[in-house]
Amino acid sequence: MLEGILAYIGIGANLQDPLEQCRQALEELSAVSGIALERVSSFYRTEPVIPESAVREQREELEKQGWFVNAAAEIRTVLPPWKLLKELRRIENSLGRVRTVKGGPRIIDLDILLYGQEIVRDEELTVPHPEMHRRLFVLEPLCEIASYLIHPVFGVSMRGLKDRLDNDKIVERI
Repeated sequence: MLEGILAYIGIGANLQDPLEQCRQALEELSAVSGIALERVSSFYRTEPVIPESAVREQREELEKQGWFVNAAAEIRTVLPPWKLLKELRRIENSLGRVRTVKGGPRIIDLDILLYGQEIVRDEELTVPHPEMHRRLFVLEPLCEIASYLIHPVFGVSMRGLKDRLDNDKIVERI
């Protein structure tokens, strides 16, 4: 059994075959040395969220994109957070991720949601994920596998964050 810290990864895709892209990302994640995949949520079909910062032309284009498939994974890792981020980006790149507009369509997206109870804030990485408490497509799958987790900044459980969320976006289990 791998020792280390429990971390939670958000997984999402809405290009090509999103469900297959998410499954492939999980397969690659489980093959990384220093990472053990502990639990994975169900997959969810989710309505895209348009960033408030998007200008009108971007907003119109982003509203046309396809729905996402999202999930959350619990991993145990001996990798420090920056090395874990590097591995997630390597997996994204191997699956063909090209970073374009924020909130835009993507072949795969892997985010560190939580890394134990650590708080990391630098130019490269922010943990806990700075938007997770506002996103039902993150909280729904995370609550399925770890509703009891306490957000290290807010001191509220994932279930509590989800219950407080004012969100009209559709998130449905596949």
